[in-house]
Amino acid sequence: MSPVTPATPPSQPIRQALDRCEPLTRLTQRLRESTERLEAVRPLLPLPMRGLVRSGPLDAEGWTILADNGAVAAKLRHMVPALQQRLESAGWPAVLIRVKVLGGA
Repeated sequence: MSPVTPATPPSQPIRQALDRCEPLTRLTQRLRESTERLEAVRPLLPLPMRGLVRSGPLDAEGWTILADNGAVAAKLRHMVPALQQRLESAGWPAVLIRVKVLGGA
């Protein structure tokens, strides 16, 4: 006699699950917008920096750009006015741009 296993509920594609959950839908949208913002400003970054910068959280207060180290973060902070101008000229609403070092406080 084989052991009885409980019935497994039918699985649904992750996309359907995300689409049905409003908080996850908003999170997915913010993640996508954060990535799109970084792609909009990436051409302004010096080539050696491009691989050292990541898109970070986008929330009601602003957008965070994550830098791999302090030197990259310092350069990004100097570039914030140009980055804001690029985003606004690309049609993004004006938001505060924060720069943080990955793994830093």
